[in-house]
Amino acid sequence: MATNFTVTLTKVIKELALEPLYSPCSPDDVLISSMDVNRPGLELTGFLDYYDHERILVFGTTETAFLLSKTPEERSVALDRLFSRKPPLVIVTRSIQPAPEMIEAARKHGVSVYGSPEPTSSLVAALVSYMNVELAPRITRHGVLVEVYGEGILLVGDSGVGKSETAIELIKRGHRLIADDAVEIRRVSAKSLVGSSPQNIRHFIELRGIGIINARRIFGMGAVKITEKIDIVINMELWDNTKVYDRMGIDNEYTEILGIKVPVLTIPVKPGRNLAVIIEVAAMNNRQKKMGYNAAQELLTSLGMDVSLLQEHDRKRELEI
Repeated sequence: MATNFTVTLTKVIKELALEPLYSPCSPDDVLISSMDVNRPGLELTGFLDYYDHERILVFGTTETAFLLSKTPEERSVALDRLFSRKPPLVIVTRSIQPAPEMIEAARKHGVSVYGSPEPTSSLVAALVSYMNVELAPRITRHGVLVEVYGEGILLVGDSGVGKSETAIELIKRGHRLIADDAVEIRRVSAKSLVGSSPQNIRHFIELRGIGIINARRIFGMGAVKITEKIDIVINMELWDNTKVYDRMGIDNEYTEILGIKVPVLTIPVKPGRNLAVIIEVAAMNNRQKKMGYNAAQELLTSLGMDVSLLQEHDRKRELEI
């Protein structure tokens, strides 16, 4: 699994609506690989021992005021020393006109300088959020990702078990498709996974006996979505009469994707079962559990049983996805 990703400067410019102040080359040729942002402070004084040259530099009111407090010669030395490390991008916020020494250093070392009218804190927050998604660790897995009642549900299982057909039924019931067949999963934070479809197969679904269909064209824009968090994994498998399936829901099964635990439900498939309705109920039940309600525990309490004696067990489930 690859762990290092890049995003072009063109995408960053488009996302943040940046204005060019000096661009030595095509933005498509500039690749950014760090999701961290640096507002230079000690770096402007010459302390560069821990400076990461892959980070985007952001100059706001404070940094600009510090530079203006120096003589032109001191500004030139400080900026030349900093820009010689060749940061991928320098952003000047609040529509501040950069000092001539900054543009001179940018020309000398081939550094792109762009401006933004946004306040510094707002721009940094938006930039970090965007870079966390674009540069997040990711994997691509076989499955179907749908949004049901606001819950992101990843359907997995053997090929031909009925994942795409179930997704079509869910779409007809008013829910939305994110990805079919291949799901690109990104770890955007220490607790969150976001799934999307590869660009070249987005909105397409394969139905055996019919072929390829475009869900957006057939069902409309309201039936699709670009990305969605992954709240639960539903493993669809053919009904096995020799297997004992969970009937109470006391124990919790989970799987790990990119180091994050995700709840897992196993739903057996056989003729006559309305899988779309079952998945809808699973989505609502998962939301209730996140809010602290467990129907199985309430039932046991109403039957006079001591729920505290029934310890919940978390079991890891290895899924071949």
